[in-house]
Amino acid sequence: MGANLALNLADSGSEVMVYNRTTTVTEEFMAGEAGSKSITGAADLDEFVAGLGSPRVILLMVKAGGPVDAVIGELVPLLDPGDIVIDGGNSLYADTERRCRELAQRGIRFLGIGVSGGEEGARHGPSIMPGGDPEAWPVVEPILKSIAAVAPDGAPCCEWVGPGGAGHFVKMVHNGIEYGDMQVIAEAYDLMRRGMGMAPAEIGDVFDGWNRGRLRSYLVEITADILRATEDGRPMIDVILDAAGQKGTGKWTVIASMDLAEPTALVAEAVYARIVSFDPDRRSQIAGVFDTPTGRLQEAALDDVEAALYASKIVSYTQGFRLMTAASAEFGWDIEPGLVASLWRAGCIIRALFLEEITAAYRSDPALTDLSLAPFFSDALRSAEASWRRVVAGAVEAGIPAPAYSSAIAYFDGMRSERLPANLIQAQRDYFGAHTFERVDRPRGEGFHHHWV
Repeated sequence: MGANLALNLADSGSEVMVYNRTTTVTEEFMAGEAGSKSITGAADLDEFVAGLGSPRVILLMVKAGGPVDAVIGELVPLLDPGDIVIDGGNSLYADTERRCRELAQRGIRFLGIGVSGGEEGARHGPSIMPGGDPEAWPVVEPILKSIAAVAPDGAPCCEWVGPGGAGHFVKMVHNGIEYGDMQVIAEAYDLMRRGMGMAPAEIGDVFDGWNRGRLRSYLVEITADILRATEDGRPMIDVILDAAGQKGTGKWTVIASMDLAEPTALVAEAVYARIVSFDPDRRSQIAGVFDTPTGRLQEAALDDVEAALYASKIVSYTQGFRLMTAASAEFGWDIEPGLVASLWRAGCIIRALFLEEITAAYRSDPALTDLSLAPFFSDALRSAEASWRRVVAGAVEAGIPAPAYSSAIAYFDGMRSERLPANLIQAQRDYFGAHTFERVDRPRGEGFHHHWV
């Protein structure tokens, strides 16, 4: 991504200097397409820093965690007050908050920006979510907007998100939602493959059709391509081991949701589904003990699966936006949910027609607390509910795991329940630990204890 961002910057009119600690990497890059552009390669860090104008704007594209701190540690002694350092990787937002504070003490302006779109997006226009030192934003705004993707309404998919770690928090939630999107798509594939006995190419055609409707998105589009791909006449999907990896942003999203007491249950199920998948040997042993599921979905149809996917997607985004709103309030970031949705309409991995409706919902009601309360989404959930239930029930009967769909409908049922069995849980807590409880006939916040025996 770093190489493609450099090429994108050069094509957009910026003078670019590049450096990699492995000299041969820089040499190979300069010997390729970069050699014909306004890009200069530096042999070492001193040459790199000396070759930049003032104030220096330095974009880091390195692995999150210790490597970022290591590079910053090498850079800072060579920089002057007012210079700008940008971390464009998937760093944990708390690390970005810390780096902002530490570098501000040295007079260095630090930005943590989320960049989504993969290698292709980096080259031709990613979605960019900038956060960090507000004083740095006016300097880099024209540079970043010049390389960003462009939304259908012509707006660049790059806008100031908030101070401190806001940009990386938004990118983290983006990636968490991405986990959820990929899981609900995978469950639809599994239901069609095992539950309906369809061949991969047939399922690919279904996804291609869905991509022409309300589910139109980058991930649905590439899923259609993947399922129709072959190798030596065999479906390529059947060649790939069913063990999904992860790099941590989904896990961070779930941890943050627990810290902020916001339910991102669908993302959690998506993370756990990858963990379950990553142990095929144990799954094979257990499959040898229990009959392999051979059931078929009894009543659910393709339209039902589409509706279940769409409804679960609504729940996933609802949970993600709730988490961002809670973090904004907790850390004083003033994140605008509608603005964030608009940044994801193009360039990023979760880009989708769906995001136009989310953007519109928040523009119509900036104080919206839950997407399910917006008329468009409440109508969509009502119309999908019967299909959603048929699919989840059919999956259970057929022995096909559908953790994201099941979690999504459980959240939906929980949020629309005026009474939940949590009163019993609180009574149990008071019984064994005198943790007290609130009463329905008294104001919130008052604690009461009952002598149970």
